[in-house]
Amino acid sequence: MRALVKFGDRPGEVAVRDVADPVAGPGSVLVRAEYVGVCGSDLHMWHHTHSWPSATPVVLGHEMCGTVAAVGEGVSGWSVGERVVCETAAEICGTCPFCRTGRYNLCPGRQGYGATRDGAFSELVLAEPRVLHRVPDGIEPEHAALTEPFAVAYNALVERAAVRPGDVVVVQGIGAIGALAVQMVRLRGAGTVVVLGTDIDQPRLAKALEMGADRVVNVSREDPRATVAALGDGFGADLVVDATGVSVALDQALDLVRPLGTIVKVGWGPQPLGFGLDRLVQKAVSLHGSFSHSWQTWERVLGLFASGRLDPRAVLGGVYALENWQEGFEAMATGRNIKSVIRMTPPWQG
Repeated sequence: MRALVKFGDRPGEVAVRDVADPVAGPGSVLVRAEYVGVCGSDLHMWHHTHSWPSATPVVLGHEMCGTVAAVGEGVSGWSVGERVVCETAAEICGTCPFCRTGRYNLCPGRQGYGATRDGAFSELVLAEPRVLHRVPDGIEPEHAALTEPFAVAYNALVERAAVRPGDVVVVQGIGAIGALAVQMVRLRGAGTVVVLGTDIDQPRLAKALEMGADRVVNVSREDPRATVAALGDGFGADLVVDATGVSVALDQALDLVRPLGTIVKVGWGPQPLGFGLDRLVQKAVSLHGSFSHSWQTWERVLGLFASGRLDPRAVLGGVYALENWQEGFEAMATGRNIKSVIRMTPPWQG
């Protein structure tokens, strides 16, 4: 089968290659991938700038919608042809305290699609039934492929950091997670939403206003502190969402957040801090890390898609054939798209 493979540990060592078809053994299923979202982490893997463990070679991709292609021995409750989305925890231990309490996203033995296990930019994906979710009727597959990043935003802004009606919220970064954070905090009743970006984000900052942001600030040209200080009672943001991963964003967040406020950090980044954390102590700020998601998170997001309360169409910038993967990747890297999706199904399969 054809797959997008990271075949080396140097920047740019990614290409479409022929790889062996996986086989559905006992207790597993095969999913025929239809559409796969491009994540910022895929861009980091492409450029080899990621800061998490990865295998080489490995098939990239983890934001998938597809159909069940085969069911292994001992698997019940799933039928060939069902449309599904697939969680990212390809393997977990099942016995640690986090697995036993439903927080298997934090399992120390977790293996992730597209990083340490072959992922979804391939024609067939091997999966355990526990990671599958049925797609509700009426949701297009290219939109369902965006369930995973919405689940990331849901975990960060519903399960980790509380948003109260009327809150002043600052979202740092208008990549995919930043854009989805805007939708999520609006759904939770945020009063004023400010989105921060840089020169490369100008098209996406304009899109942020369409998605519900009240104000946008290009931090390459303007200091956001004055904007935030003019909101509410002037003491700063109730919540700052770091969707960038760069160290300077956390430094900035500590300036923008109000005393007793909250920062939720979603973005990854390998840079050292290079600044002190006294402001965290002085302001009594709550700092939350947020990673991945769990079964209930996915079910809630799919339900919100079905009800129309969350809109994946708002962030989809383009759909690209597998052979044109680099065009889709570059559209995100250069700020033209908030989200690119790769169409995996070969033309002869419809």
